[in-house]
Amino acid sequence: MDILENLVEKLITWVATNGMKLIVGLIALWIGWKIISKLIKIMNAILEKKNVDITLRKFLDGFVSLALRILLIIVIMECIGMETSGLAALIASAGLAIGLALQGSLSNFAGGIIILLIRPFNVGDFIEGAGQSGVVEKTGIFYTQLATADNKQILVPNGKLSNDSVVNYSAKETRRVDLKFSVGYEEDVVKVKKVLEGVIRTEELILKEPEPFIALAEHADSSINFVVRVWCKTEDYWTIYFNLLEKVKIKFDEEKIEIPYPQVDLHLNNKSE
Repeated sequence: MDILENLVEKLITWVATNGMKLIVGLIALWIGWKIISKLIKIMNAILEKKNVDITLRKFLDGFVSLALRILLIIVIMECIGMETSGLAALIASAGLAIGLALQGSLSNFAGGIIILLIRPFNVGDFIEGAGQSGVVEKTGIFYTQLATADNKQILVPNGKLSNDSVVNYSAKETRRVDLKFSVGYEEDVVKVKKVLEGVIRTEELILKEPEPFIALAEHADSSINFVVRVWCKTEDYWTIYFNLLEKVKIKFDEEKIEIPYPQVDLHLNNKSE
């Protein structure tokens, strides 16, 4: 009984000494919790209004909410007289250990934040970066998921992607198709240009503005080279690219225009002794 009486007496003494601080701390914690929830809702509304990616919004929701609530608890513990230096040191040590263990992941995480904020590409864009190329299927916090032309899935670390040059082939509504055609030196330059112009006129997907460009670009070792530059909608790029290659070859054959190819002339001298 003496032990129980001592415990009750100590409890009454502690409540009389610190009870009011505890009650005030709990009330402050409840109010702070409500304020944090309100701030998180406001932050989400602002991010949604600015069309920030939903993946980033969800991450920031959890991260900011957790950070603010931990900070609130530490502040309230300090205000009611509880020792928090040991807790702060423990959190700092744990953070340092985790940071050292996850250096690569943290780099990818930082890269993911940059990509989601800057938006250098969107889902569905065809991009090239970090030595890979493909259609963006998903942009996550740590990795960007690409689908290659032959339908392979590639996960590109965001750390590499954010620190590398990224080519977005889908960013613009129109693209220019650049092709080079070689003919022999004996061919009529004017005739070749007219043939190329005729082929271009048959391709309906080529835009009228900007106008197609055809010019003799180079006197090479064994050929004269023409450049053809035409504009099209981005989604029609490869259709026009392959169509022009095929149609020009067929038309050159019909018009008896020679397409030169590398060859070696070998001369043998037979000398009788």
